[in-house]
Amino acid sequence: MEVLLANPKVFVLGSVPKPWLADISQIASVEEEPVELSLSADEMIGKLKGIDVLMPTLVPQISARVIESCPQLKMVANIAVGYDKVDIVAATKAGILVTNTPGVLDETCADFAFGLMLASARRIAEADRFIRSGQFEGWKSQLLLGQDIYKKTIGIIGFGRIGQAVARRACGFDMRILYLAHRKGMTQTDLPAEPVDLDTLLRQSDFISLHCPLTKETHHLIGESQFAKLKPNCILINTARGAVIDEKALVKALQAKQLAGCGLDVFENEPAITAELLQMENVVLAPHVASATMETRAKMTQLASDSVIQALAGTLPKTAVNPEVWPTFLKRLSS
Repeated sequence: MEVLLANPKVFVLGSVPKPWLADISQIASVEEEPVELSLSADEMIGKLKGIDVLMPTLVPQISARVIESCPQLKMVANIAVGYDKVDIVAATKAGILVTNTPGVLDETCADFAFGLMLASARRIAEADRFIRSGQFEGWKSQLLLGQDIYKKTIGIIGFGRIGQAVARRACGFDMRILYLAHRKGMTQTDLPAEPVDLDTLLRQSDFISLHCPLTKETHHLIGESQFAKLKPNCILINTARGAVIDEKALVKALQAKQLAGCGLDVFENEPAITAELLQMENVVLAPHVASATMETRAKMTQLASDSVIQALAGTLPKTAVNPEVWPTFLKRLSS
């Protein structure tokens, strides 16, 4: 495929098996660094010198300073859905196209969110620890009593692709489904789901599952005042972004028994985790692996790779986060 940029240089930051980059290697010079750690601004600036396209598996902080210091950078093709660490305003101003990988991980993440809900409600992780520590002495009627999920009420915050996938799974458990959509048009009429405001969702839900993006509006969306409105039997699930929940307020709410437990795949200051959460039996923890299946990782990488190839060939990718930058991006390719 003919590209509009002579000898484009692509930097892949993170562990990506080489076969998944075969297509992009045919039209660009690819540099790889299998590091999946948070990098400082200075480190990012150093690595992006002379680079046209960044493909990160773990989004580093692409701040205005990084963008201003890397004038050759033309595209960030994120191998993930979330892009909250990229300064989109600064990127757009600089003519940098940003893409992500929506759609291909919806069902996988929904499976995991529902798995966390099942594990939390039925105390599966706690039961595993109980067995392994040698405490099991035989069947007892009151041993590790949990909660039913069937016919309960689930509140879904963020009713995009993943939120709707969770709702479809909830239908199989004959649950009442409430939802709060954070984006216009996120209404799925063929699902038996009720749109409600946040206050209603908090007060009526037995389970709450978070699937909204992290924005200024959703930062600490669930905090002290929200925890005070929950049913004491409520279980909170987060596979979205850690900072949607005020983690310190969560600890206090769990200690005060304002909710029954939670299942967390993401954390506010990841990879650091509030110490009290590690000691709580009613908290199920996972290391940000909701989309971690071999099939889904392959699809995510392929989608990111395809978006780079399309963009360099002069076709706007459907996964563009800031499509308004396209005319400027094309001028940068041809200049």
